[in-house]
Amino acid sequence: MLHRLVPAFLLLLATACVPLGTPITDPNAARRPATPGQATAPPEYYADKTLRYQDQTYDPNVRSVQCYVQSGSTNEIFTPPVVPLSQEQPIALEFDLLGDQSQRLTAKLVHCDLDWKPSILTDIQFLNEINEILITNYRTSVNTKVPYYHYRLQVPRVKLSGNYLLVVQSPGGTPLLSRRLLVYDNSVQISMKQGIPVAGQERYTLQQIDFGIRYNMQLVNPAQEVKVVLRQNYRWDNAKYNLRPTFVRDIDRQLDYQYFNFENAFPALSEFRFFDLRTFRSLGIGVAQLDAETSPRQALLQLDGTRNGRAYTQLDDINGQRVIESREYGNGATNADYLDVTFQLKAEQPAAGPVYVLGALTDWQLKDEFRMTYDAENQRYTGHALLKQGYYNYVYATATPQGLNSVVWEGSNQETENQYDLLVYYRPPGTRADLLIGYQSLDVNRRRP
Repeated sequence: MLHRLVPAFLLLLATACVPLGTPITDPNAARRPATPGQATAPPEYYADKTLRYQDQTYDPNVRSVQCYVQSGSTNEIFTPPVVPLSQEQPIALEFDLLGDQSQRLTAKLVHCDLDWKPSILTDIQFLNEINEILITNYRTSVNTKVPYYHYRLQVPRVKLSGNYLLVVQSPGGTPLLSRRLLVYDNSVQISMKQGIPVAGQERYTLQQIDFGIRYNMQLVNPAQEVKVVLRQNYRWDNAKYNLRPTFVRDIDRQLDYQYFNFENAFPALSEFRFFDLRTFRSLGIGVAQLDAETSPRQALLQLDGTRNGRAYTQLDDINGQRVIESREYGNGATNADYLDVTFQLKAEQPAAGPVYVLGALTDWQLKDEFRMTYDAENQRYTGHALLKQGYYNYVYATATPQGLNSVVWEGSNQETENQYDLLVYYRPPGTRADLLIGYQSLDVNRRRP
Protein backbone atom coordinates (compact mmCIF):
# COMPACT_ATOMS: atom_id res chain seq x y z
CA MET A 1 0.00 0.00 0.00
CA LEU A 2 2.01 2.92 -1.18
CA HIS A 3 0.61 6.40 -1.46
CA ARG A 4 0.98 8.18 -4.76
CA LEU A 5 1.81 11.44 -3.00
CA VAL A 6 5.22 10.03 -2.14
CA PRO A 7 7.18 8.27 -4.95
CA ALA A 8 7.00 4.46 -5.15
CA PHE A 9 7.65 3.33 -1.62
CA LEU A 10 9.99 0.43 -1.20
CA LEU A 11 9.20 -0.79 2.28
CA LEU A 12 11.27 -3.11 4.44
CA LEU A 13 10.53 -4.44 8.01
CA ALA A 14 11.46 -5.90 11.67
CA THR A 15 11.57 -7.10 15.86
CA ALA A 16 10.58 -8.40 19.52
CA CYS A 17 11.21 -11.87 20.94
CA VAL A 18 10.45 -14.71 23.31
CA PRO A 19 11.72 -18.21 23.96
CA LEU A 20 10.01 -21.09 22.21
CA GLY A 21 8.50 -23.61 24.55
CA THR A 22 9.21 -21.45 27.60
CA PRO A 23 6.39 -19.70 29.46
CA ILE A 24 7.18 -16.00 29.34
CA THR A 25 5.42 -12.71 29.75
CA ASP A 26 4.46 -10.86 26.60
CA PRO A 27 6.96 -7.95 26.53
CA ASN A 28 4.20 -5.65 25.27
CA ALA A 29 1.92 -6.31 28.23
CA ALA A 30 3.44 -3.46 30.23
CA ARG A 31 2.17 -0.88 27.77
CA ARG A 32 -1.47 -1.97 28.04
CA PRO A 33 -3.64 -0.32 30.70
CA ALA A 34 -4.25 -2.57 33.73
CA THR A 35 -7.91 -1.63 33.61
CA PRO A 36 -9.03 -1.12 30.00
CA GLY A 37 -11.86 1.16 31.07
CA GLN A 38 -9.53 3.66 32.70
CA ALA A 39 -6.78 5.92 31.44
CA THR A 40 -4.59 8.45 33.19
CA ALA A 41 -4.25 12.11 32.29
CA PRO A 42 -1.37 13.03 29.96
CA PRO A 43 0.87 14.45 32.75
CA GLU A 44 0.65 11.14 34.60
CA TYR A 45 1.60 9.25 31.44
CA TYR A 46 4.97 11.00 31.43
CA ALA A 47 5.42 11.01 35.20
CA ASP A 48 7.23 7.64 35.30
CA LYS A 49 10.77 8.19 34.02
CA THR A 50 11.81 4.57 34.58
CA LEU A 51 13.54 3.22 31.49
CA ARG A 52 11.37 0.72 29.64
CA TYR A 53 12.87 -1.59 27.06
CA GLN A 54 10.46 -0.69 24.27
CA ASP A 55 9.66 2.20 21.94
CA GLN A 56 8.79 4.84 24.50
CA THR A 57 8.65 8.60 24.98
CA TYR A 58 9.25 9.89 28.51
CA ASP A 59 8.82 13.65 28.04
CA PRO A 60 5.77 15.41 26.50
CA ASN A 61 8.11 17.86 24.75
CA VAL A 62 9.67 15.06 22.68
CA ARG A 63 7.74 14.81 19.42
CA SER A 64 7.82 13.33 15.91
CA VAL A 65 10.30 10.55 16.67
CA GLN A 66 11.41 8.68 13.55
CA CYS A 67 13.91 5.81 13.51
CA TYR A 68 14.86 4.28 10.15
CA VAL A 69 17.66 2.91 7.99
CA GLN A 70 19.63 5.67 6.29
CA SER A 71 19.72 4.44 2.69
CA GLY A 72 19.79 7.76 0.87
CA SER A 73 16.59 6.97 -1.04
CA THR A 74 13.35 8.96 -0.94
CA ASN A 75 11.72 5.97 0.74
CA GLU A 76 14.19 5.53 3.59
CA ILE A 77 11.84 6.97 6.20
CA PHE A 78 9.63 3.87 5.81
CA THR A 79 12.36 1.33 6.50
CA PRO A 80 12.28 -0.01 10.08
CA PRO A 81 15.43 0.13 12.23
CA VAL A 82 16.65 -3.31 11.13
CA VAL A 83 20.08 -3.73 9.52
CA PRO A 84 22.44 -6.59 8.63
CA LEU A 85 25.58 -7.00 10.71
CA SER A 86 27.63 -5.30 7.98
CA GLN A 87 25.68 -2.10 8.69
CA GLU A 88 26.69 -0.54 5.39
CA GLN A 89 23.58 1.60 5.73
CA PRO A 90 23.37 2.91 9.32
CA ILE A 91 20.30 3.51 11.44
CA ALA A 92 19.28 7.14 11.91
CA LEU A 93 17.17 8.72 14.65
CA GLU A 94 15.34 12.05 14.32
CA PHE A 95 13.09 13.84 16.80
CA ASP A 96 11.94 17.28 17.93
CA LEU A 97 12.25 18.84 21.37
CA LEU A 98 9.63 21.54 21.86
CA GLY A 99 10.79 24.87 23.29
CA ASP A 100 13.10 27.72 22.38
CA GLN A 101 16.17 26.39 24.22
CA SER A 102 18.43 23.60 23.00
CA GLN A 103 19.75 20.98 25.42
CA ARG A 104 22.93 18.95 25.63
CA LEU A 105 21.56 15.49 24.90
CA THR A 106 23.41 12.19 24.87
CA ALA A 107 22.52 8.72 23.64
CA LYS A 108 23.61 5.20 24.50
CA LEU A 109 22.98 1.64 23.37
CA VAL A 110 21.76 -1.14 25.65
CA HIS A 111 22.26 -4.71 24.47
CA CYS A 112 19.18 -6.82 25.21
CA ASP A 113 18.28 -10.49 25.35
CA LEU A 114 15.61 -11.84 23.06
CA ASP A 115 12.90 -11.02 25.65
CA TRP A 116 14.00 -7.37 25.72
CA LYS A 117 15.71 -7.43 29.07
CA PRO A 118 19.23 -5.98 29.42
CA SER A 119 21.89 -8.62 28.78
CA ILE A 120 24.98 -9.16 30.93
CA LEU A 121 27.37 -8.12 28.16
CA THR A 122 29.69 -5.20 28.79
CA ASP A 123 29.83 -2.28 26.36
CA ILE A 124 33.20 -3.35 24.93
CA GLN A 125 31.75 -6.70 23.92
CA PHE A 126 29.33 -5.15 21.42
CA LEU A 127 30.79 -1.67 20.74
CA ASN A 128 34.12 -0.37 19.48
CA GLU A 129 33.69 3.06 21.04
CA ILE A 130 32.62 4.73 24.26
CA ASN A 131 28.94 4.14 24.89
CA GLU A 132 27.99 7.78 25.32
CA ILE A 133 27.13 9.63 22.14
CA LEU A 134 26.83 13.41 22.28
CA ILE A 135 24.13 14.56 19.86
CA THR A 136 25.70 17.55 18.12
CA ASN A 137 23.50 17.60 15.02
CA TYR A 138 20.57 19.82 15.93
CA ARG A 139 18.86 22.87 14.42
CA THR A 140 16.19 25.30 15.51
CA SER A 141 12.81 25.52 13.81
CA VAL A 142 12.33 28.31 11.31
CA ASN A 143 9.34 30.72 11.46
CA THR A 144 7.07 28.26 13.26
CA LYS A 145 4.39 29.22 15.75
CA VAL A 146 5.42 26.28 17.93
CA PRO A 147 9.19 26.58 18.49
CA TYR A 148 11.31 23.44 18.65
CA TYR A 149 14.78 22.04 18.09
CA HIS A 150 15.23 19.19 15.62
CA TYR A 151 17.82 16.58 16.61
CA ARG A 152 19.43 13.95 14.41
CA LEU A 153 21.72 11.04 15.31
CA GLN A 154 23.45 8.27 13.38
CA VAL A 155 23.68 5.10 15.44
CA PRO A 156 27.22 3.68 15.73
CA ARG A 157 28.07 0.23 14.39
CA VAL A 158 27.90 -2.76 16.72
CA LYS A 159 29.88 -6.02 16.72
CA LEU A 160 27.14 -8.53 17.50
CA SER A 161 23.76 -9.30 16.00
CA GLY A 162 20.76 -9.09 18.28
CA ASN A 163 18.45 -6.65 20.05
CA TYR A 164 19.53 -3.14 21.00
CA LEU A 165 17.75 -0.34 22.79
CA LEU A 166 18.77 3.19 21.81
CA VAL A 167 18.23 5.60 24.72
CA VAL A 168 18.38 9.41 24.47
CA GLN A 169 18.99 11.15 27.81
CA SER A 170 18.72 14.67 29.16
CA PRO A 171 21.74 16.39 30.80
CA GLY A 172 20.70 14.91 34.15
CA GLY A 173 20.59 11.38 32.78
CA THR A 174 16.79 11.16 32.64
CA PRO A 175 15.57 9.19 29.60
CA LEU A 176 13.73 11.24 26.98
CA LEU A 177 13.01 8.48 24.49
CA SER A 178 13.96 4.90 23.69
CA ARG A 179 13.80 2.93 20.45
CA ARG A 180 14.25 -0.76 19.65
CA LEU A 181 16.86 -1.58 17.00
CA LEU A 182 17.67 -4.90 15.34
CA VAL A 183 20.94 -6.11 13.86
CA TYR A 184 20.78 -9.48 12.10
CA ASP A 185 23.18 -12.00 10.62
CA ASN A 186 21.53 -14.33 8.12
CA SER A 187 22.90 -17.67 9.29
CA VAL A 188 19.69 -19.50 8.37
CA GLN A 189 17.50 -19.61 5.29
CA ILE A 190 13.92 -18.43 5.79
CA SER A 191 10.97 -19.08 3.50
CA MET A 192 7.69 -17.21 4.01
CA LYS A 193 4.39 -17.38 2.19
CA GLN A 194 0.78 -16.48 2.73
CA GLY A 195 -1.23 -19.47 3.91
CA ILE A 196 -4.96 -20.07 3.96
CA PRO A 197 -6.67 -20.19 7.38
CA VAL A 198 -8.29 -23.58 7.87
CA ALA A 199 -11.78 -22.39 8.73
CA GLY A 200 -14.89 -20.84 7.24
CA GLN A 201 -15.39 -17.10 7.65
CA GLU A 202 -11.82 -16.62 8.95
CA ARG A 203 -10.32 -17.14 5.52
CA TYR A 204 -12.02 -13.90 4.44
CA THR A 205 -10.89 -11.82 7.42
CA LEU A 206 -7.49 -13.22 8.52
CA GLN A 207 -4.07 -13.36 6.91
CA GLN A 208 -2.00 -16.41 7.79
CA ILE A 209 1.77 -16.52 7.35
CA ASP A 210 3.38 -19.96 6.95
CA PHE A 211 7.16 -20.13 7.14
CA GLY A 212 10.09 -22.49 7.33
CA ILE A 213 13.65 -22.23 8.66
CA ARG A 214 16.56 -24.21 7.20
CA TYR A 215 19.65 -24.26 9.41
CA ASN A 216 23.23 -25.39 8.80
CA MET A 217 24.62 -25.28 12.33
CA GLN A 218 24.55 -28.26 14.66
CA LEU A 219 21.54 -28.03 16.98
CA VAL A 220 20.77 -30.58 19.70
CA ASN A 221 17.14 -29.57 20.11
CA PRO A 222 16.24 -27.09 17.37
CA ALA A 223 12.56 -26.96 18.33
CA GLN A 224 13.59 -25.52 21.70
CA GLU A 225 16.77 -23.64 20.82
CA VAL A 226 15.46 -21.60 17.87
CA LYS A 227 13.10 -18.76 18.85
CA VAL A 228 10.94 -16.80 16.44
CA VAL A 229 8.80 -13.66 16.43
CA LEU A 230 6.30 -12.77 13.71
CA ARG A 231 5.16 -9.16 13.23
CA GLN A 232 2.61 -7.27 11.14
CA ASN A 233 3.48 -3.80 9.77
CA TYR A 234 6.51 -3.47 12.11
CA ARG A 235 4.24 -3.54 15.16
CA TRP A 236 5.30 -4.87 18.56
CA ASP A 237 1.91 -4.60 20.25
CA ASN A 238 0.33 -7.53 18.37
CA ALA A 239 3.43 -9.60 17.49
CA LYS A 240 3.25 -13.40 17.66
CA TYR A 241 5.46 -15.08 20.28
CA ASN A 242 6.17 -18.62 21.48
CA LEU A 243 5.56 -20.20 18.08
CA ARG A 244 6.68 -23.84 18.11
CA PRO A 245 7.54 -25.60 14.85
CA THR A 246 4.79 -27.91 13.68
CA PHE A 247 7.27 -30.16 11.86
CA VAL A 248 10.96 -30.83 12.59
CA ARG A 249 12.85 -32.50 9.74
CA ASP A 250 16.23 -33.39 11.23
CA ILE A 251 17.58 -34.94 8.02
CA ASP A 252 16.86 -31.78 6.02
CA ARG A 253 17.68 -29.53 8.98
CA GLN A 254 14.36 -27.83 8.44
CA LEU A 255 11.77 -26.36 10.82
CA ASP A 256 8.26 -25.83 9.43
CA TYR A 257 5.62 -23.57 10.96
CA GLN A 258 2.16 -24.26 9.54
CA TYR A 259 -0.65 -23.93 12.06
CA PHE A 260 -4.32 -24.82 12.12
CA ASN A 261 -5.62 -22.75 15.06
CA PHE A 262 -4.67 -19.25 13.85
CA GLU A 263 -1.45 -19.09 15.91
CA ASN A 264 0.26 -17.43 12.94
CA ALA A 265 -2.74 -15.46 11.65
CA PHE A 266 -3.54 -11.76 12.02
CA PRO A 267 -6.74 -9.78 11.41
CA ALA A 268 -6.10 -8.21 8.01
CA LEU A 269 -8.13 -5.09 8.94
CA SER A 270 -8.64 -2.54 6.13
CA GLU A 271 -6.30 -0.14 4.41
CA PHE A 272 -5.23 2.60 6.81
CA ARG A 273 -7.14 5.85 7.14
CA PHE A 274 -5.10 8.93 6.22
CA PHE A 275 -5.04 12.71 6.26
CA ASP A 276 -2.77 15.28 4.61
CA LEU A 277 -1.60 18.35 6.58
CA ARG A 278 1.43 19.25 4.49
CA THR A 279 0.06 22.68 3.56
CA PHE A 280 -1.83 25.50 5.28
CA ARG A 281 -3.05 27.05 2.02
CA SER A 282 -5.71 24.48 1.18
CA LEU A 283 -7.56 21.57 2.72
CA GLY A 284 -5.70 18.32 2.22
CA ILE A 285 -7.25 14.88 1.95
CA GLY A 286 -9.13 14.00 5.12
CA VAL A 287 -9.15 17.58 6.47
CA ALA A 288 -12.51 19.32 7.02
CA GLN A 289 -11.40 22.69 8.45
CA LEU A 290 -8.12 24.51 8.90
CA ASP A 291 -7.39 27.64 10.96
CA ALA A 292 -3.92 28.96 10.16
CA GLU A 293 -4.27 32.08 12.33
CA THR A 294 -4.40 30.47 15.77
CA SER A 295 -1.32 29.50 17.76
CA PRO A 296 -0.83 26.65 17.39
CA ARG A 297 -2.71 26.29 14.12
CA GLN A 298 -5.81 24.10 14.30
CA ALA A 299 -7.09 21.38 12.00
CA LEU A 300 -10.40 19.52 12.15
CA LEU A 301 -10.35 16.17 10.37
CA GLN A 302 -13.33 14.86 8.45
CA LEU A 303 -15.86 12.79 10.35
CA ASP A 304 -14.90 9.12 10.26
CA GLY A 305 -17.29 6.21 10.58
CA THR A 306 -16.98 2.52 11.23
CA ARG A 307 -15.89 0.33 8.30
CA ASN A 308 -16.81 -2.94 9.97
CA GLY A 309 -19.16 -4.98 7.78
CA ARG A 310 -18.43 -3.00 4.64
CA ALA A 311 -16.95 -4.38 1.45
CA TYR A 312 -13.21 -4.02 0.92
CA THR A 313 -12.04 -0.77 -0.66
CA GLN A 314 -8.60 -0.57 -2.23
CA LEU A 315 -6.66 2.51 -1.14
CA ASP A 316 -2.99 3.41 -1.41
CA ASP A 317 -1.57 3.90 2.07
CA ILE A 318 1.79 3.69 3.85
CA ASN A 319 1.03 0.90 6.32
CA GLY A 320 0.42 3.07 9.35
CA GLN A 321 3.52 5.25 8.88
CA ARG A 322 3.85 9.03 8.42
CA VAL A 323 5.73 11.57 6.32
CA ILE A 324 6.88 14.85 7.91
CA GLU A 325 6.79 17.55 5.25
CA SER A 326 6.01 21.22 4.60
CA ARG A 327 4.68 22.03 1.14
CA GLU A 328 5.07 25.78 1.70
CA TYR A 329 8.77 25.89 2.58
CA GLY A 330 10.17 22.38 2.13
CA ASN A 331 12.59 20.79 4.62
CA GLY A 332 9.99 19.47 7.02
CA ALA A 333 12.63 18.77 9.66
CA THR A 334 12.81 22.45 10.67
CA ASN A 335 10.20 24.29 8.58
CA ALA A 336 7.12 22.19 9.35
CA ASP A 337 4.93 23.60 12.11
CA TYR A 338 2.79 21.83 14.72
CA LEU A 339 -1.00 21.83 14.71
CA ASP A 340 -3.72 21.00 17.20
CA VAL A 341 -5.47 18.21 15.27
CA THR A 342 -9.02 17.11 16.13
CA PHE A 343 -10.14 13.58 15.27
CA GLN A 344 -13.85 12.73 14.86
CA LEU A 345 -15.40 9.27 14.87
CA LYS A 346 -19.14 8.66 14.42
CA ALA A 347 -20.63 6.23 16.96
CA GLU A 348 -24.30 5.81 17.79
CA GLN A 349 -23.38 4.52 21.26
CA PRO A 350 -20.25 4.25 23.43
CA ALA A 351 -17.88 1.38 22.68
CA ALA A 352 -17.11 -1.49 25.06
CA GLY A 353 -14.03 0.37 26.28
CA PRO A 354 -11.99 3.54 25.71
CA VAL A 355 -11.31 4.37 22.07
CA TYR A 356 -7.89 5.45 20.82
CA VAL A 357 -6.20 6.66 17.66
CA LEU A 358 -3.45 4.17 16.81
CA GLY A 359 -0.50 4.10 14.41
CA ALA A 360 3.14 5.08 14.09
CA LEU A 361 2.07 8.54 15.29
CA THR A 362 1.32 6.92 18.71
CA ASP A 363 4.26 4.45 18.69
CA TRP A 364 1.50 1.82 18.35
CA GLN A 365 0.63 2.47 21.98
CA LEU A 366 -2.59 3.49 23.72
CA LYS A 367 -1.42 6.97 24.65
CA ASP A 368 -3.63 9.22 26.75
CA GLU A 369 -3.15 12.09 24.33
CA PHE A 370 -4.84 10.00 21.64
CA ARG A 371 -7.74 8.79 23.74
CA MET A 372 -11.13 9.85 22.37
CA THR A 373 -13.98 11.39 24.40
CA TYR A 374 -17.57 10.38 23.68
CA ASP A 375 -20.15 13.09 22.96
CA ALA A 376 -23.56 11.50 23.54
CA GLU A 377 -25.50 14.47 22.15
CA ASN A 378 -23.71 14.40 18.78
CA GLN A 379 -23.08 10.63 18.86
CA ARG A 380 -19.41 10.86 18.11
CA TYR A 381 -15.96 10.47 19.62
CA THR A 382 -13.56 13.41 19.48
CA GLY A 383 -9.91 13.77 20.44
CA HIS A 384 -7.08 16.28 20.14
CA ALA A 385 -3.38 15.74 19.47
CA LEU A 386 -0.43 18.00 18.69
CA LEU A 387 1.02 16.80 15.38
CA LYS A 388 3.68 18.10 13.02
CA GLN A 389 2.84 18.96 9.43
CA GLY A 390 2.81 15.87 7.27
CA TYR A 391 0.90 12.96 5.79
CA TYR A 392 -0.38 10.44 8.38
CA ASN A 393 -1.88 6.96 8.48
CA TYR A 394 -3.97 5.78 11.43
CA VAL A 395 -6.70 3.44 12.65
CA TYR A 396 -9.04 3.41 15.63
CA ALA A 397 -8.89 0.81 18.40
CA THR A 398 -10.94 -0.04 21.47
CA ALA A 399 -9.26 -1.31 24.64
CA THR A 400 -11.44 -4.11 26.01
CA PRO A 401 -10.90 -6.68 28.80
CA GLN A 402 -10.23 -9.21 26.02
CA GLY A 403 -7.53 -7.05 24.46
CA LEU A 404 -7.12 -4.42 21.77
CA ASN A 405 -9.88 -4.43 19.15
CA SER A 406 -9.53 -2.52 15.88
CA VAL A 407 -11.85 -4.77 13.88
CA VAL A 408 -14.93 -3.16 15.47
CA TRP A 409 -14.03 0.12 13.70
CA GLU A 410 -11.93 -0.95 10.74
CA GLY A 411 -13.42 -4.27 9.70
CA SER A 412 -11.15 -7.01 8.35
CA ASN A 413 -10.67 -8.15 4.75
CA GLN A 414 -8.11 -10.63 3.51
CA GLU A 415 -7.56 -8.46 0.39
CA THR A 416 -5.86 -5.78 2.53
CA GLU A 417 -2.20 -5.14 1.80
CA ASN A 418 0.00 -5.73 4.87
CA GLN A 419 3.67 -6.31 5.53
CA TYR A 420 5.03 -9.11 7.70
CA ASP A 421 8.49 -9.89 8.98
CA LEU A 422 10.05 -12.80 10.85
CA LEU A 423 12.83 -12.67 13.45
CA VAL A 424 14.85 -15.79 14.25
CA TYR A 425 16.97 -15.96 17.43
CA TYR A 426 19.54 -18.43 18.76
CA ARG A 427 21.96 -18.47 21.70
CA PRO A 428 25.01 -20.63 20.96
CA PRO A 429 26.07 -22.95 23.82
CA GLY A 430 28.48 -21.34 26.24
CA THR A 431 27.73 -17.79 25.12
CA ARG A 432 25.94 -14.96 26.92
CA ALA A 433 24.07 -13.30 24.07
CA ASP A 434 20.96 -14.06 22.03
CA LEU A 435 21.88 -13.64 18.37
CA LEU A 436 19.45 -12.58 15.65
CA ILE A 437 20.44 -15.22 13.09
CA GLY A 438 17.72 -14.64 10.56
CA TYR A 439 15.41 -11.95 9.23
CA GLN A 440 12.91 -12.05 6.37
CA SER A 441 9.97 -9.93 5.24
CA LEU A 442 6.88 -10.57 3.15
CA ASP A 443 4.44 -8.15 1.53
CA VAL A 444 0.96 -9.66 1.27
CA ASN A 445 -1.28 -8.33 -1.54
CA ARG A 446 1.39 -5.93 -2.66
CA ARG A 447 0.24 -3.36 -5.21
CA ARG A 448 2.48 -3.46 -8.22
CA PRO A 449 3.42 -0.03 -9.66
